[in-house]
Amino acid sequence: MIQEETITKEKKPKTGEVFQHPSIRIPQSNLPRIVIIGGGFAGIRLVKKLRNSGFQIVMFDRHNYHTFQPLLYQVATAGLEPDSIAGPLRKLFGGMKNFYFRYAQVEEIVPEKKMIVTSIGDIEYDYLVIANGSKTNYFGNDGIIKNSFPLKQIPQALDLRSQILQNFEKAVLVNEEDKAKSLMTFVIVGGGPTGVEVAGALGELKKQVLPNDYKELDFNQMKIILIEGHDRLLSSMSDKASKKALKYLKRFGVEVVLGKVVKSYDGHNVILNDDTVIYSETLVWAAGVKGNVIKGIPETSIERNRILVNEFNQVKGFDRIFAIGDIASMKTDEFPNGHPMLAPVAMQQGKHLGKNLTSMLRGKELKPFVYFDKGSMATIGRNRAVVDLPGKRNFGGLLAWFIWMFIHLVYIIEFRNKLVIMSNWIWNYFTYDRGTRLIIRAFVKEKVKRQE
Repeated sequence: MIQEETITKEKKPKTGEVFQHPSIRIPQSNLPRIVIIGGGFAGIRLVKKLRNSGFQIVMFDRHNYHTFQPLLYQVATAGLEPDSIAGPLRKLFGGMKNFYFRYAQVEEIVPEKKMIVTSIGDIEYDYLVIANGSKTNYFGNDGIIKNSFPLKQIPQALDLRSQILQNFEKAVLVNEEDKAKSLMTFVIVGGGPTGVEVAGALGELKKQVLPNDYKELDFNQMKIILIEGHDRLLSSMSDKASKKALKYLKRFGVEVVLGKVVKSYDGHNVILNDDTVIYSETLVWAAGVKGNVIKGIPETSIERNRILVNEFNQVKGFDRIFAIGDIASMKTDEFPNGHPMLAPVAMQQGKHLGKNLTSMLRGKELKPFVYFDKGSMATIGRNRAVVDLPGKRNFGGLLAWFIWMFIHLVYIIEFRNKLVIMSNWIWNYFTYDRGTRLIIRAFVKEKVKRQE
């Protein structure tokens, strides 16, 4: 059990309450402590499963809210406001006993001391769960890190939204045709679900929304270019879904470039590996992610920027350190390179680990994790989506679009957010409008420090 610590006079707790870690202010408890790093899909499902299970639970996250990342692109393209896809973590677990949230950055894990180092102090654990997800993978290209727009966090989505709208405000004022074209050219790198969804949403803006706002501009000059290194879009989905996505994007006027990669980008010139140059002021980077590995995990437990775990999500070499979600690489015959870095995997692993931790507490046998693939989907603008279901069943079009909307509403955390999103979607559908075309904060490229 965790050792008690001396409490200094300067950090003396309130009468009747004893804190083991004064700077973090976690109450002393006889319950075994689980420290969870990350309030994403995996971490949230784990906490929900551990409700009333006999643990003291401490969660750390560098944001005080959970983000529903699959809808970030709608914030970026003026379809939704950020608070509709985010929920405060304290509110989410406000009525839960023995749960404590701390807004902090985890800087290091010290396994030999069963301790983590954070930006607000150190804390010991009985069980540690690493669920801090993934970050954007720029493949070491410094120019892309500095000048592109990633889409992993709400601030990044708001930056992209401001950039898009500011570009059109600038285009209205310029006299040079080439400069206007560059402002109205949007390059998206990565033909996975995020890239396809961003391209489709921009295509919808081009056809149905922005021409009403900027009547001075010729929208035949607006270009949306999607670049994918593979020979087809949505490479993780079926060939049928890939072909349908390509067809839907072309209907929106999106130019799709396959089999090429971006070599460099200086903020104005996109240079491909065949030396093709595309003049654009905006490059959206959706070309991949990598595990967000924290300092202190041994190199022998890491492979390809993910933490190696066994079938119980135990980190290689440790019995009481676990990893779940995007950060975890659990190799199986079906998934020799680890499970895909998807929200359903994270949610299922979080729920399953909750059951196993309760079993450990009760001295029962652990059960191995088995992923249940419910299918995958992507939306491509208004009335169009593609869906792959188990058993090689796939379809697209309006029905797929309605299914996509329903599934996303189901997994939104707060009931209020479900209502807000549904009302926004209904409004957009019947009015052909996007009600959040607001430049809340001007984006200035030179002053922004990129976060991976």
